[in-house]
Formats: sequence, C-alpha cells, structure tokens
Amino acid sequence: MQKIYTGKTKDVYRTSDGNYLLQFKDDVTGTDGVFDPGANTVGLTIEGAGRAGLRLTRFFFEKINAAGIPTHYVSADIDRNTMTVKPAHVFGKGVEVILRYRAVGSFYRRYGGYCAEGAPLNGYVEVTLKDDDRDDPLITSDGLEMLGIMKPAEYERLAVMTRQIGEIVRSELAKKELDLYDIKFEFGKLDPDGQVGLIDEISGGNMRVYHRGRYVEPLALTEMVLGKR
Repeated sequence: MQKIYTGKTKDVYRTSDGNYLLQFKDDVTGTDGVFDPGANTVGLTIEGAGRAGLRLTRFFFEKINAAGIPTHYVSADIDRNTMTVKPAHVFGKGVEVILRYRAVGSFYRRYGGYCAEGAPLNGYVEVTLKDDDRDDPLITSDGLEMLGIMKPAEYERLAVMTRQIGEIVRSELAKKELDLYDIKFEFGKLDPDGQVGLIDEISGGNMRVYHRGRYVEPLALTEMVLGKR
C-alpha cells in the first residue's frame, strides 16, 4: 500500500485494487484539550477513539447504503482500525457540511444574539471550506459556484442527502434515548460517474449527542449505541 495522506484523525492509503484504505487514529478534534467536532485542529487523544469511531461509522454507513444513498463505503476491519472505500474526488480542496438540530457550538457563537443556546433548529445545513489557515470559512451555494467548487445542482443534491442521512442517524440515536444536536459530514464525487456521495466517516467525533440533557463523549456514544466490545 502507498500512503497518500496524513490526516488529523485518519491516514489514507492507496491499495493495489484501486480502492483506498482509511486508518483510524485515536486523535479527535478540539481546542485546549476539549473535544469539539467543529474544530479544525487535533485537541486531544483518546485511547480507543479510532476503533470506537470505526465501529459507529460501519454501523451508519451500512444503514445509509441500505437506504440507497450513494457513499464511498465498501467494508471495515474493526480489529485493524481500517475501512476500505471506493475512490472519490473532493469538491475543490474539500468541503464540510454541518447539519444542525440545536443552536450550539459555532452556530450559537455567531448567532447567539438571535436565539437561546440549545434552541431547536429545523435541520439547518451549513457548508464550510476545509481550510485550516482560514478557520474553515462558511460559504454559500452562490460562492461555491462562483469559485468553481460546486455546481448549483450538486449543492441541491448535497443538501437533500445531508438531511436524509441526518434523519437516519438521528432516528437510530433516538432508539437509545439519545438526542442529536449537530453532525458534520463530508461529500465528494464518486468514481467513475462523478455522482455526489457521502465520504469520510460518521462517528462520535463528528457529532454532538446528548442523553437526558447531558453531553455524551465519543467513546461512550459508541457503547450506548452498539454496546461494549
């Protein structure tokens, strides 16, 4: 295998069959040692976070694939902390999509003058550019088109898929009395036809989840949804 990318929470390898292997790590995003799924820096290392994230990722990707929503997911090897995925190309240098059901985190920091912290949001979709040097700036559909990053039809498809996938995740969490506040996705264009599809991961490190008003840590979230292993 050839290592082609070293990421904050995963490393990426190219395999001989044309697919890619994602190696999950125990690093999670945050600031000053505090976990934050919206942060663009590694904030702390949690032993077992990689495996827990992969277990939850496999669970949700299998649900999403079964629903007929395009993704890059092929298979996962939990013992090796790896996931095999189909090739895909990111939009521009990469975009992130945040789906918000509650006014928390950066949303509340920006718009707290107009809402109470934790106020319900009706599946609000935000798109940011992956750019650590510029703190992952927000961008609109018009901006994405003008900069040649994404076509309007691609944005509309992405927004619809974001809400569809969010409801799958949200409904599964609700079965365990868990409340999804927000979740971060990544999308790309899947080879060979370039259709918009979900890529990356869906783990506790990508979402804020609460149980009876109390925040659930990423490792605890996996155990609450899937049990201990």
